[in-house]
Amino acid sequence: MALLAVFFAWPVGAMLARGVAPRALETLGSPRTWDLVATTLRMAAAGTLGSVILGIPGAYALYVCRFPGQRALRAVASVPFVLPTVVVGVAFRSLLGKDGAYSFLELDGTETAVVAAMAFFNFSVVVRTVGTMWAGLDPRSADAARMLGAGPVRVFRTVTLPAIAPAIAGAASLVFLFCSTAYGIVMTLGGVSTLESEIWARTNRLNFDVAAGLSLVQFVIVALALVVSSRFSRSAALRMARRKRRLRLADAPAVALTAVVILALILAPIASLIARSLVHADAWSLENYRQLATSGSGFTGGVTVIEALGNSLRAAAYATLVALAVGVPLAFALSRPARTRRARIGQSLAEAFAMAPLGVSSVTVGFGFLIALRGPPLELGSEAVPFAQAIVAVPMALRALLPVLRAIDPRLREAAATLGAGPARILRTVDLPLAAKGLMLAAGFALAISLGEFGASSFLVSGENDTLPVLISRLLNRPGAANYGMALAASVILGLLTALVMFLCELPAGPDARMPGAEKAAEAASTEKRSAESRVEESKTMARIEELK
Repeated sequence: MALLAVFFAWPVGAMLARGVAPRALETLGSPRTWDLVATTLRMAAAGTLGSVILGIPGAYALYVCRFPGQRALRAVASVPFVLPTVVVGVAFRSLLGKDGAYSFLELDGTETAVVAAMAFFNFSVVVRTVGTMWAGLDPRSADAARMLGAGPVRVFRTVTLPAIAPAIAGAASLVFLFCSTAYGIVMTLGGVSTLESEIWARTNRLNFDVAAGLSLVQFVIVALALVVSSRFSRSAALRMARRKRRLRLADAPAVALTAVVILALILAPIASLIARSLVHADAWSLENYRQLATSGSGFTGGVTVIEALGNSLRAAAYATLVALAVGVPLAFALSRPARTRRARIGQSLAEAFAMAPLGVSSVTVGFGFLIALRGPPLELGSEAVPFAQAIVAVPMALRALLPVLRAIDPRLREAAATLGAGPARILRTVDLPLAAKGLMLAAGFALAISLGEFGASSFLVSGENDTLPVLISRLLNRPGAANYGMALAASVILGLLTALVMFLCELPAGPDARMPGAEKAAEAASTEKRSAESRVEESKTMARIEELK
């Protein structure tokens, strides 16, 4: 909690304090500010609408129906969300730009291109959130409506839609939050300015007061979106009893639309990125990858892509250690059953505070670091980068750990304590074995997020400590086909690296590791609980026998 206070509450508080200063508040009266607000909200709303419209049929096809190849399609649909936003932006730029497969649409550098990239990035959020609830609905209500003569459209409108509406609203509010903070996508695609890109531009011009005023406006928008998202997320209870049914003729439109979306919106940008990274001077070649050891054409000084990759790996490793140092003990503390009302309130406040970075833009975090921690008393230099990345990664590490730890039956610990185990042995023999999968996922999320983090890093790195996402953005802004080719090749490497990290963390840890972490832990805890209870009863019986003797 102390680390979160120093590296999150202090920078954000400093940003807010500067944002309410008189010179910063003058920004609120500028027409330019409200044009940026309107652009940000308009694109976020359009990205949310596109994700929901495309995601609802996808949720039905990938979670409710059953057909050959469904698991592969679901895996492909989940790929965009693990990719760094910089990679997403470069992929769409390669698809829509000159010589791209979709160049005939003439969308390069437009708002439509940014909105399409937002839909690409958030499609899996809607599919997963809505699909898990839809798959758990009792099918008898829809069957009864059909028996009474209702057609497919009326059944969906009167029975299914009201049941999944909370999940749709929760997914939409979360997607809106992500779209309104899509800094990496906007910066790499270009052609449009939002609040976050303007904050970065003003900071580069050393106009900190205007940047602080814009950050305050952005903070209010994100906070409101987070409140709405939290409210709907609580109302959308997860259904665990999942039923799938065989594909019917009436399901063909949803399955066909989902297949088209996955092919044209998800696979096409990724395939275009990989293919165009292998083209140099209008011929197939590995030259773009060979040039990664150079600083690029028309530019002297600075780091090479290989050096930037090393910087990213080093900063991400430190950030992962910090995120786990904060997240693991906090997750264990928050997962313990509270015995008093005061303890429950304390746990709720601690969890809300730890999850707060999820609802604050990484641009806000980076700007706060710049104005609060680069000067006295801390005077952080390049070491500020891993701390900023760790703050962004802590909420995701907690989300991976908490469900697994809360699935452990507390009576297991009580039984072990009754049998003479101390706190350290209980942790080693009960908690850690059951939480191993969650720990791996927490580490994987922290490492992948830190590797691809762009918003905060773009404020804190310079010159020799450039990270790979920041260098990719700079290569895109430099003229010359060679620099563009290097950006494509570097994006492929970054995307593959983050995907590999998540793949390794999802590998089965044992013969029963195919189950999700929480379900696996719950089943293991149930088995261990029965065994521990039998041992406790046995010890009580022996004690009673001795007493009778």
